Amino acid sequence: MTEYGRGPGSEPWHPEDPLFGDGGWEGQQAHTGHQPAYGGQQQHHYPQQQPQQSEYGDWGHGQAQQHDQQQHDQQQYGQQQYEQQQYDPQYQGYDQQQYVPPNQQAYHEGYQEGGWDGTGTHAHVPYAADPGDPYGQQAAAYGAQQPDFYGTPDAYPPPEPPARRRTEPEPEPVPDPGPEEKPDWDPGPDEGEHAFFAGGGAEDDEDDDEAEPGGRRGRGGKGAKSTKSKKSRSGCACLVVVLVFGGGIAGVGYFGYDFYQNRYGAAPDYAGDGTAESVSVEVPKGSGGAAIGRLLKDAGVVKSVDAFVSAFTSNSQADGIQAGAYILKKEMSAKSAVAMMLDPKSQANVMVTPGQRNIAVYKAIDTKLGLSAGSTRKVATSQFKTLGLPKWANDNEDIKDPLEGFLLPGTYGAAKGMKPEAVLKSMVARANDAYSKYDLEAKAKALKLDTPLQVITVASLVQAEGKTSDDYRKMAEVIYNRLDRGNPQTYGFLQFDSTFNYAKNESNIDISESEINKDKDPYNTYTNKGLPPGPIGNPGDVAIKASLDPTDDGWYYFVATDGVSKTEFARTHEEFLKLKDKFDESTGN
Repeated sequence: MTEYGRGPGSEPWHPEDPLFGDGGWEGQQAHTGHQPAYGGQQQHHYPQQQPQQSEYGDWGHGQAQQHDQQQHDQQQYGQQQYEQQQYDPQYQGYDQQQYVPPNQQAYHEGYQEGGWDGTGTHAHVPYAADPGDPYGQQAAAYGAQQPDFYGTPDAYPPPEPPARRRTEPEPEPVPDPGPEEKPDWDPGPDEGEHAFFAGGGAEDDEDDDEAEPGGRRGRGGKGAKSTKSKKSRSGCACLVVVLVFGGGIAGVGYFGYDFYQNRYGAAPDYAGDGTAESVSVEVPKGSGGAAIGRLLKDAGVVKSVDAFVSAFTSNSQADGIQAGAYILKKEMSAKSAVAMMLDPKSQANVMVTPGQRNIAVYKAIDTKLGLSAGSTRKVATSQFKTLGLPKWANDNEDIKDPLEGFLLPGTYGAAKGMKPEAVLKSMVARANDAYSKYDLEAKAKALKLDTPLQVITVASLVQAEGKTSDDYRKMAEVIYNRLDRGNPQTYGFLQFDSTFNYAKNESNIDISESEINKDKDPYNTYTNKGLPPGPIGNPGDVAIKASLDPTDDGWYYFVATDGVSKTEFARTHEEFLKLKDKFDESTGN
């Protein structure tokens, strides 16, 4: 804004503009009439415009009353101007010298030369009208007649001095209930107490005007009721804040405690030796402490895996826990569970030893499962096709037991409540895994055998006849040499006592020649050339490897010269007879 109310902009400032009125009214607003001097200084008079034309446009449309009001406002503002001049150094000597910008030099020259003639008529200033100014407030405003756009409803109201400025009226103002003075300035939510804590809203402000705190009005009614309502809302707001912060603190505390327990706290665990209820747990081969802990937790034996792992690692003998089934109690402490698993009495296992025949394994399973004698053998002979045998198994109709050679040596869980077929399936599955490591079909062809099953049969013979691991490879060579039907020593006869004993379900090492020669059973290798129909036991890993890698020293004969564990080998029949005499001497025959 300039000293005369209009700047070069397209429209006047709006009263809501934050810069409106700031610094633009001090000593710059024109005043009407003659003002007396203040403080001995010559007051600077501003010539008045003619009644039909003012700084706001055309007065020729019946707006004389508005002009009078503006003159009155200017007189009031003159008093304020004087007060500001008394305290602000920039107003001292204002009428002697005033800075005028270059672009307003011509305008001020007219002003200083008496452009205001005291009669309200402004001297003519040679300014061209700004075509972009809809109000024509530059050149034409001081010479030509212009329409008063301030008189239209859509225009902003003309600016007023600071003393007369008022805020926008409320749509429905509340009448003042009393003559008491109200404060000219009311701190809003941003300058005083937040509206949320103060009761929140314009209604509370109105109530505060009517009923102020401290009982100033000295009566109840609406003011007292509003105060109570405000306090109630303030209390609710505080309660909400307390609940929010309290909930946050509780959540942080809970997660912090949970984190501490998981990281540093003791693992959940039962106390004592457990309840009277027992449960069987089967531990697979190769299971570590964590795997065993998960099995026990799932069975209800221990309360947590971490507790069992802690007890397992702190017990120096825990490595002695082998694969197999264990009879344990429910809800045991982890320490008690480890100790009980190390006790042989709790182990509900069936152990298959290398070379053991199936008939012995069946009896052990019946005992562990609490079944009548022969129950497991009956399942084996009737359900062998569903137990997982490989396709090359049971390839001979003379095989006495299809599962022979497929109950791999090892420890298997067998506790009461389990089914015999479940135990047998686990044994066959483990045998398949072990045999799959070898390419038995290719090995059979390389060793001049017909089927992979014959490889297992050779391994069962090596396991049955050998006494030590050093004997196994020599024993395997003896078998392969004798299977050659063109050999000059045996001409294809194995002549093993072990095959005869298998057919008889015996383990006799002193068999007469007459008994042997009159028995024509397919498993009698004295009367039948070649291998027996199938394995005669369950070979171990050492025997299987020896069968796949025999020696090549020309061995054809062997004799247990001490009758127990010492085996000696011979290449010719003459050497064999000497070994036989040695055996007779050791046994007293």
